[in-house]
Amino acid sequence: MPVPAEIVRLYRQPAELLQNLIRFDTTNPPGNEAACITYIRSLLNEAHISSQVIAKTPSRPNLVARLQGRGEAPPLLLYGHVDVVTTVKQTWRYPPFEGVIADGYVWGRGALDMKGGVAMMLAAFLRAAAEGLTPPGDVILAVLSDEEAGGDFGAHFLVEEHPDLFSGVRYALGEFGGFTLPIGGKRFYPIQVAEKQTCWLKATLRGAGGHGSMPVRDQAMAKLARFLLALERKPLPVHVTPPARMMIDTIAGELGGVHGLVLRQLLNPALTNLVLSLLGKSGSLFFPLLHNTVSPTILHASDKINVIPGEVSVELDGRLLPGQTPEDVVAELHHLVGESVDIEVVRAEKGPAEPNMGLFDTLADVLRRADPDGFPVPFLLGAVTDARHFSRLGIQSYGFLPMQLPDDFNFAQTIHAADERIPVEAMTFGTDAIYEVLKRFTA
Repeated sequence: MPVPAEIVRLYRQPAELLQNLIRFDTTNPPGNEAACITYIRSLLNEAHISSQVIAKTPSRPNLVARLQGRGEAPPLLLYGHVDVVTTVKQTWRYPPFEGVIADGYVWGRGALDMKGGVAMMLAAFLRAAAEGLTPPGDVILAVLSDEEAGGDFGAHFLVEEHPDLFSGVRYALGEFGGFTLPIGGKRFYPIQVAEKQTCWLKATLRGAGGHGSMPVRDQAMAKLARFLLALERKPLPVHVTPPARMMIDTIAGELGGVHGLVLRQLLNPALTNLVLSLLGKSGSLFFPLLHNTVSPTILHASDKINVIPGEVSVELDGRLLPGQTPEDVVAELHHLVGESVDIEVVRAEKGPAEPNMGLFDTLADVLRRADPDGFPVPFLLGAVTDARHFSRLGIQSYGFLPMQLPDDFNFAQTIHAADERIPVEAMTFGTDAIYEVLKRFTA
């Protein structure tokens, strides 16, 4: 049965597909991903691909579709989320939900995180079906809700309630990785093989309170200021994990010479922080890969301007390195700020301590063929993704959304920011690379 011309156009022009996805406002909260999921399902239906929608609540659905393979390899999972973060109090050059194409970019919330990736995966999936590709194993496409708020309606829900959907899957492609990263005059492609773990904390400090007209000594607010200053001035201890070692060793080996020698000293805990300071802006990439981190994000104090609070608290977005535990970071914080601060773990999730590298060489070879001047490297992500949920089923995720980016394009600082955007050509590059993986993945 022939595939409609519109479907062919969309998978050949994934930037247009991304525009359509951006135009659904799926800001989380509340998410409201249903209309976007319905649109994606309509495309699959037009391409004669059956799919199912599974939802914990009707407004927060997930979609799962399957392309039959030859049975020569375990199924490969492609997954991505269509919810996005807020645009409130941001000033955009173009409206964030119009999907404008200008200056060679698609502009809009989710262009990078991660409707752009979903569009690449969907385009490759539609192309495979339209062109009659029979991949080595089944290919499962999962389009998810709620990643930005923890996945309780998305990946976490599916893993808990419908694990049979992913039976036999060993490897998956998701966010983030495959984007270009210029270091020392060379172009690297970091492929994510591991990520940090969520550990949200709450620190509480107590002191003298009273009427706002009568200043007091030793108040909780002053203690909070000293606590925040301590976090600002001194990093938590260095930890060199296997994924970070693989990444830094590989980059250092490709750089060679003095650059490689200096970079490799990051793996010496006695020198790590010194080398990070010498690297300047480049050090900001490696810092979170070698430390547990905590970022103060939410303050709770008095609810009246004329009351000095006797208790204040600050919520901390903690991220743990693979293999580290909440108890580890709490102990590190107490060592830094003393025992007088009460530190409570609010939410913690963990992923695997060490990655399964079984599909890495295939992904790296796809990138080398697409860009002979590029150098694929293993990548430890300083944030978290839905990979942690799928890891509970024994699935190794690889962040593989290939993008050739201009050298002056700051990928990390564009995600979640105003003017989020992605080059139109990067969409085609990534779609072609993912399609090659569908042709070549093996057992």
